[in-house]
Amino acid sequence: MSAMHTHTAIIGAGAAGLVTGRLLAERGEEFTIFDEHPRIGDAWRERYRSLRLFTAARLASLGGMPMRLGRFEYPTGAQLADYLEEYARELSLPVRTGWKVTRLAREAGRFILEFAGGESITADRVIVAAGGHRLPVVPPFAERLDPGTRQLHSNDYAGPEDLASGTVLVVGAGNAGTDIALEAAAAGHPTILAGRHPGQVPVDIDTWFGNLMSGFVLRRLAATTWDTPKGRAFLEEHAGHGVRLVRNKLKDLDAAGIRRVGRVVAATGGAPQLEDGSILSATTVVWCTGSLPKLDWTDIPAVFPPGRGRLAWPVLHERGVATAVPGLGFVGLPAQHSAASLSLIGIPTDAAHVVERLMETPRAIDATARVPAQ
Repeated sequence: MSAMHTHTAIIGAGAAGLVTGRLLAERGEEFTIFDEHPRIGDAWRERYRSLRLFTAARLASLGGMPMRLGRFEYPTGAQLADYLEEYARELSLPVRTGWKVTRLAREAGRFILEFAGGESITADRVIVAAGGHRLPVVPPFAERLDPGTRQLHSNDYAGPEDLASGTVLVVGAGNAGTDIALEAAAAGHPTILAGRHPGQVPVDIDTWFGNLMSGFVLRRLAATTWDTPKGRAFLEEHAGHGVRLVRNKLKDLDAAGIRRVGRVVAATGGAPQLEDGSILSATTVVWCTGSLPKLDWTDIPAVFPPGRGRLAWPVLHERGVATAVPGLGFVGLPAQHSAASLSLIGIPTDAAHVVERLMETPRAIDATARVPAQ
């Protein structure tokens, strides 16, 4: 048995993990949060620098500490990262950074967490809050593009310096794709944006009216849950593609001189091919084709659908509580319970339900050695 033990282990110190920690602290529960990054908020610092959220500061605050920006200001990814770091410090949450989980197992009624540094701990309960966008999704034919074509996923894109000279093809016409396409065009690259237009929000969210309307829409999304006919219809309608464009508009793309084309469906002769058979030429391809949680370190077969392995998606859960593994929960999963489950306005509600349910699970052991404070 490991010498270290925590009653509840939270994996991930992003917004989902920190909110979950605050809720446990308010209940007087003993817990430890583990995060693989050197600093709290680094997952947001790794996103492209120009990223701005669609949730204003008044709605992005996680509870327990307001975001110290103007109430109607939209934070950047870097500002959100700094807020998360300050949030953990202000609330004295027990976070251990630089602890990357390499294996999560369950034996004899307890969980075992193994880390990249060789450490291991046991826990009575585990809440996985490791992020909903960690595993890039790229079509299989991407490997058949010419080796001289620079390829990167939006998860790895930081700024225009990542683009090779010449034409940039952005695959995926959602919010991230249009952000990157506009940035590439502004940097002087001939730019092509491929993909189905997902529609657009009719108002400008950066005006006072649009700001107020965005808050109304976000609250509506948080109330659109999958246990209602309306929620199930919303989920079916948006399955397999991104949400409507929020900040960017088609007129912005046209004004920037961005060429818009259909879906890329294959690679022919080392070049991207559209569904109409035409071939594109580009020196850089940026895949804005989505991402999923990365849970291949979870060595508990009952978490996943039978016979599909650890990379299968989705995991088996009911509102974030694992259906076949007592004491295991998730916060921050795509479509966990509502249309806003991955947003800052939806995470606290999901976390509260998971904490309430998991605290009904009795602790399996009562070890005396605890994970020391960092």
